[in-house]
Amino acid sequence: MRILYGVQGTGNGHITRARLLCSALKKQGIEVDVLMSGRVGKAPKVAEFGEYKSLKGISFHHQGGKVDKWATFKDLSLKQFRKDLAELDLSGYDLLINDFEPVSAWAAKKQGLTSISISHQAAFLHDIPTKEMGLWNRLLVRNFAPCEYNLGVHWCDFKQTIAPPLVEKLDELTNNGKILVYLPFESLEQIRPLLTRFTGHQFVCFHPEIKQVGKEENLELQPIHRENFLEHLRSCAGVFCNAGFELPSEAMAAGKKLLVKPLFGQFEQVTNAYTLQSLGLAHIAESLEPYILDSWLQLDQSEPVYYPDVANILAEHIRNNTWQDLDAMAREMWQQVSYPAASQLLMANIMSDSTVSAESLTKIKVSG
Repeated sequence: MRILYGVQGTGNGHITRARLLCSALKKQGIEVDVLMSGRVGKAPKVAEFGEYKSLKGISFHHQGGKVDKWATFKDLSLKQFRKDLAELDLSGYDLLINDFEPVSAWAAKKQGLTSISISHQAAFLHDIPTKEMGLWNRLLVRNFAPCEYNLGVHWCDFKQTIAPPLVEKLDELTNNGKILVYLPFESLEQIRPLLTRFTGHQFVCFHPEIKQVGKEENLELQPIHRENFLEHLRSCAGVFCNAGFELPSEAMAAGKKLLVKPLFGQFEQVTNAYTLQSLGLAHIAESLEPYILDSWLQLDQSEPVYYPDVANILAEHIRNNTWQDLDAMAREMWQQVSYPAASQLLMANIMSDSTVSAESLTKIKVSG
């Protein structure tokens, strides 16, 4: 069996999820080729991908903690997109797995290749709580990278075709009291003075603007490096990050308390933040105000969330060609998930409704 895996290159969450599933698929003896698009700057080396194809695709730009729609529009090249779409030959593949990557998704649709979206964005195709989504974002999610099958990934299934997060299991977890900070959508010049004023706490900050390891008072500065980052995630007391999907999932699985700052203008991050808060899994920093961080620093350690090896379950079903019953496969996964008691009570309250609709899910207060 030969699979093409289309990966959105904006941010690192899509890549992290694809790394895990690619590795699991290859362990099942499945041949996997990777296509990545939308990455701004140099294409990253990802061992699990091997040599992969990189296309321009469509990139989402940001500035000052918000989506920069004008920069995104200026960078859009429909001529290049049409050229890449026309030149992508999928005749040698049995299946496309897609994580919000538009070129391969549209090519599969055009050429009749069976495709499945396994992504956080696919969860928003279902009737789940959202905030600031609006008509434009609904159309974007539905048409940006359309696939024949859609398996959303989220922190709760909301009685929909949704799987738990794909999370890398971290061993030898400890707590050295330090706070791990990863806010790539914020300026380092805004982050640095915020952290250094809390002299009673130690912070480790990873950021794209940091090019070499450094130390400033109570602040360790670290350049982006996946393995080094995971080492600090294993040993920290808490995580302060943007409201993406993969890093909050990893932090919760490691039992680290969590403070998230959503990237405003991106409905997914805003929804993520308020969903986490409503489920009792994280706190929100709507801005980089000191009093918000101060309040969160006083909180106790969180209990870990247990997720099964979702990537391996998916890979086994794909190898056995039993993946098409997405609802049954998702139920198998959720039966193995364990949340802290307080979050279980909140979820049970939400899921007690006999019907699933936007109205029946208003118990989750996805509002500011």
